[in-house]
Amino acid sequence: MVDESNSEMNDAEFTDDTAKPEFDVIYSCLRCNTKVSNSELSRLPEIKCICGFRVFTKVRPPIAKTVKAI
Repeated sequence: MVDESNSEMNDAEFTDDTAKPEFDVIYSCLRCNTKVSNSELSRLPEIKCICGFRVFTKVRPPIAKTVKAI
């Protein structure tokens, strides 16, 4: 006889704990320029800024990438 509860615990032990870290994306309101993170927007029932505007832009990181010429 196989103990199914033990096999479920073994499956839970082998979950992928080495997943890539999730970076919090920052959005900015197009009207009032308020910065809001993705996790804060996901908690709200609808995607809307505190000023009532519904258009957000993704804030780019300040680092410029340099590419070597071939």
